Amino acid sequence: MMTRLLRMTISSVKAKMLIMFVILTSIPLLAVGLISYQKSFNTVSEHSKASTIYIADQLARNIDILFQDTGKLLELEKNPAVLQFLFRQTDSYTDAKEILLAFDLYRKTYKYDNVLNISMVNLYGRGISERKGVFSLNQNPLRNPHFQHLIGHPDDVLIIPPSDTSPLDRLDGSRYSDGGVISMMATVKQRITHEIIGFIVIDLNDEFVQQFSDAYQIGKTGRFIVAGPGGVPIYQPADMSHSLPADTLAPRLTSAKDSFVTAGSGKPIFVTYTTSEATGWKIVGIAPLQEIVEDANEIRQLIIVSVGLSILFVVVLYFFISSRLTKPLKVLKSRMRKAALGNLDAKVTPTGSDEIADLGNSFNTMIEQIKVLIARSIQEQKQIQKSELRTLQAQINPHFLYNTLDSIIWMAEAGKNVQVIELVKALSRFFRISLSKGKDWITVADEIEHVHNYLVIQQVRYRDILEFSIDIEPGAFRLPILKMTMQPIVENALYHGIKNKRGKGMILISGQLDDTGQTLVIKVQDNGIGMSQRALDLLIERIGGSTQLVSPGDEAEESSPEGGFGLHNVNQRIRLYYGAEYGLAIDSTEGIGTTVALRIPILPGGN
Repeated sequence: MMTRLLRMTISSVKAKMLIMFVILTSIPLLAVGLISYQKSFNTVSEHSKASTIYIADQLARNIDILFQDTGKLLELEKNPAVLQFLFRQTDSYTDAKEILLAFDLYRKTYKYDNVLNISMVNLYGRGISERKGVFSLNQNPLRNPHFQHLIGHPDDVLIIPPSDTSPLDRLDGSRYSDGGVISMMATVKQRITHEIIGFIVIDLNDEFVQQFSDAYQIGKTGRFIVAGPGGVPIYQPADMSHSLPADTLAPRLTSAKDSFVTAGSGKPIFVTYTTSEATGWKIVGIAPLQEIVEDANEIRQLIIVSVGLSILFVVVLYFFISSRLTKPLKVLKSRMRKAALGNLDAKVTPTGSDEIADLGNSFNTMIEQIKVLIARSIQEQKQIQKSELRTLQAQINPHFLYNTLDSIIWMAEAGKNVQVIELVKALSRFFRISLSKGKDWITVADEIEHVHNYLVIQQVRYRDILEFSIDIEPGAFRLPILKMTMQPIVENALYHGIKNKRGKGMILISGQLDDTGQTLVIKVQDNGIGMSQRALDLLIERIGGSTQLVSPGDEAEESSPEGGFGLHNVNQRIRLYYGAEYGLAIDSTEGIGTTVALRIPILPGGN
């Protein structure tokens, strides 16, 4: 019961209007909301990303500045004492003392707080450093891969990422207890020949990288890391909660600067990076995307509330408007129900001049037209009943049967047994098709056979004056046609055309589909006495609206109610079943003959 009530409520005009009203209003509101949110999201997101990229660029610049300042220590390679020390293969403590004084002077001048050690070594393993003084290596320094690279690229300055030991630790044996070390390495060359005579190595404490990275934060939990060229982190904050594996991060760090969103721990992670020009390292900012667009989420909540309130306002407005619109519709619905139950006096009294008032007027007009159509239908049913009664009377015409039996008797008495048999067969088939088990519709083939049997029977009586020919398009044989349609036309041609003619008469029956294949046309032509134009006009007029019909002969002297009844009955039946545009068309010339054309439609499916 509740389901039925709910279904009826939903199917009502008011409910449908409400649904349409809400949908049509919600769509633009939602569209505006989505567009606004998308614009806000993009703006806030781009702003946040730009801020993050700016911070990353600032970190990269700070690192570049520090290494540029530290790079001034590489000018020690131009010191004559350094060149002299590295060029000689024997110890010279004077040069060593001068070099150490130069180291100390540079430190006091530029205040290199992050520099842990300055070392130099020649190609033979003889070197000097702040921490060890003069030392000799037990192995060839060129076995070191960094020195090998510098031999091939003498103008390069290598910056080695943090590690437990300096590149020279394994050469001079010293180690750093503080942890990570960043090393700058370059070649020392002769002034004139530019021949490589040694290498200079500057070790820096990596705490400055940590200080730079910890100074900035992205959102609430986002952090910056410093990664080497291969994507391996050089420094990563200890409290970082959204790190990415190096094998996931490295393939994405291919350009100098970019940003992207990737999946991390099931949540989207925003990643932005830039490249330090001095070191080639990547300054990478990593933060949850949700924190980057947090301001946009607040705007989204505001938009959702605004859209919801707008829809609520639309619903309230709808109920106010619909109550004024649906009231006359309910009245019209009530009158329609009464009319559906048979009360054709149920009318509405329209108020106003809007579409609903027009609908009420149309309803009143429809009721009046229904009354007219009912009266017309009753009249047509009466006409159909009369037409069927006349057809039944024609099926069992006593005069035709009497005359045929009389012909059979005298032919039998004359000993014409073969002709008697043929005539009896034709009569039997004639009445079998006439009755057709009470059916009103038969095929064209059966109707033509019925006419053929009729002409065979009549040819016995009028053998001296009657000949006939039948030519029907084969494709028309299977089509349905009203029973007893052709026989009255042929009978009319015989009795009112040929019978009154001197000499032989000819009846030609032909049938074919028109060019469109939508209409069947069957013609009955005779070469009888024909009729005048005045008689033809009167005949056509009376076929369309009267049960009386003048004969095709002398309209002043001869009249055949029987023949007129036949043509009128056929025309009336065709129009009742097929419509007024179908029926009989008659053409006649006095002294030459008459043609009656029957037109019926071919309905879909061959009906």
